[in-house]
Amino acid sequence: MLFDGYIKLPKLKLVKMKQHREIPSHHIIKSCTVSRTKTGKHYISILIEYEHQPVQKEVQAVVGLDFSMNGLFVDSEEGKTANSLRFYRQSLEKLAKEQRILSRRKKGSNRWHKQRLNIAKLHERVANQRKDFLHKESHKLAKRYDCVVIEDLNMKGMSRTLNFGKSVADNAWGMFTTFLQYKLEEQGKRLIKIDKWFPSSKTCSCCGRVKESLSLSERIFHCDCGFVADRDWNASINIKREGLRCLA
Repeated sequence: MLFDGYIKLPKLKLVKMKQHREIPSHHIIKSCTVSRTKTGKHYISILIEYEHQPVQKEVQAVVGLDFSMNGLFVDSEEGKTANSLRFYRQSLEKLAKEQRILSRRKKGSNRWHKQRLNIAKLHERVANQRKDFLHKESHKLAKRYDCVVIEDLNMKGMSRTLNFGKSVADNAWGMFTTFLQYKLEEQGKRLIKIDKWFPSSKTCSCCGRVKESLSLSERIFHCDCGFVADRDWNASINIKREGLRCLA
C-alpha cells in the first residue's frame, strides 16, 4: 500500500521513499519488486494493471533508421544522426585511474570497499546517462512518426566479428529499440524490422543498383549513375523504402 511518501511492504514497517510518478486511482497494484544496486541504492518497481486499448493510427509519417557506430542512428528524412555522446568512452580515462587505485588496495579492507564503491558509482552514472539519452531520443521519434523502420540486427554478433565491442555496447542499440517499440505501441503506432540481410548499404537509393562489394572504410556512397551521398543516409533511405514495401 502507498501512503504519503511511504510504502507498506509485507513483513516490514512503513518504508520512506521518493515516488517517481503518481499512480492513478483506477490502476490496480499487483506486486512490488525490491532491487539493490552495487552502489547500495534500493529501488521498488511497482507492477500495476489497467485497461488500455491503443487506437491503431493511420500510417502517414514514416522514417527509416540506419544504425550508426558514431551517432546511434542516421534518419532517412534529413540525414541527421542522434549525436550519442558515447558516455562510456568519455569515462574510460577516469575509470582506468580508479581501477588502478583499486588494484593497490588490500582486497576486503575498508579502503578497498570504499574504492570499489567509487567505481560502481561511475558505472552507474554512465548507465543512467545512456538510459536517459535513449529514452529522450525514442520519445522524439515516437511522437513525430507513425511508423519507424529499422534493421533486425544481431548486435552481439557485430561486436564480436567486427571488433566493435565497446562502441556497440556504448550505443545500446538493443535497449534503444526496446524503448522505441513500447513507446510506439502505446500510441497505436508501428515499428517494422526488416531482414538484416537486406542490402541497404550496397543499394543506390537513386537508381536501385546494388553494388557487389562495399568495405566498411567507404563512408561515402558512390554510384555509377552519378549519385553521391553519405553511406548511412543512403542506407536509411533504402531501409524506409523496404519498410513501406512491407506495409503495402
